Amino acid sequence: MSRIGKQPIDIPSGVDVTVDGSHVTVKGPRGTLEDTFHPEIRIVREDGTVRVERPDDDAFHRSLHGLTRTLVANMVEGVTKGYEKRLEIVGVGYRAVLKGTDIELALGFSHPVAVKAPEGIEFEVPAPNRITIRGNNKQMVGEIAANIRKIRKPEPYKGKGVRYEGEYVRKKAGKAAKGATK
Repeated sequence: MSRIGKQPIDIPSGVDVTVDGSHVTVKGPRGTLEDTFHPEIRIVREDGTVRVERPDDDAFHRSLHGLTRTLVANMVEGVTKGYEKRLEIVGVGYRAVLKGTDIELALGFSHPVAVKAPEGIEFEVPAPNRITIRGNNKQMVGEIAANIRKIRKPEPYKGKGVRYEGEYVRKKAGKAAKGATK
């Protein structure tokens, strides 16, 4: 039995979980999230908890068991606490500016790069070199953060670019290091 899949998900007060076959709707203080899961995995709501059950020990069902449980737990956590990712911008002249709900990035290109906030995502720029991305959907928050990072990844020689907060960028030695060994 899956160690993650067999754990029940506690439903905090103020959160309403509705299970309709393989469709799950979670309503909470921060909003509503919906998702449809594989029809062979059973999601059962019992007094104050949600359990995920699989039909047999087939490898496919075992893999879906823990995944489904984690996705439902992330939905419950998303409507109660929410998720956030923080990005750092490193480089001379590199900065972010909040324009309404969207952000505009100056990352060394000949033009500023505008990133629109999808529905359910909010940006915050506490400093010109920091971006905070918040939302209820964990996957969407991570995807937006990855797309912003992809615009200008940290380069290995000076470390300039957009990185996750606390991310370590291993730097390479440049040309000068080559001649130093002779």
